[in-house]
Amino acid sequence: MSLTPAALYRRIALAEMVTWTLLIIAMVARYGFGYDGGLFFVAGLSHGIIFIAYCLTAIVVGLNLRWRVGTIVLACVLALPPWATYPFDRWLEKRGMLEGAWRLDKTDDPRDDRALDRLLRWWLARPVLFFFTIVLGMAVVITTLLSIGPPTQWGSSA
Repeated sequence: MSLTPAALYRRIALAEMVTWTLLIIAMVARYGFGYDGGLFFVAGLSHGIIFIAYCLTAIVVGLNLRWRVGTIVLACVLALPPWATYPFDRWLEKRGMLEGAWRLDKTDDPRDDRALDRLLRWWLARPVLFFFTIVLGMAVVITTLLSIGPPTQWGSSA
């Protein structure tokens, strides 16, 4: 892989913040000024896609860099409030939690014998297949979410 785990994480975290900004602009345009063009749909869809990509990236990078499960969960939760991924990135950086390369090979570390670590190494050794599998999975999730309608309508009988 040409991107380090830190570089990939930072790029996706930045994209998540940018799409949050676009979504907030679209919400102000829609609810503040009555503009109901395609901006809201495009911003919402873009943010939804990048939100899912950010969470998947946090999971993969977190597993690769051996973050605690709570740290991985926190990374995903902090994608919910606007712009919280940036302070979290700074927090990770201060603690050296973004240092390290992709773990493509087994080491003497006993954790490398775990099934999850073996599976991660297998996928990381096949980045093109890994990427397209993630994109396909995301397409299924996004298509499913679009088919059930906006989150404000989930669970309603309308």
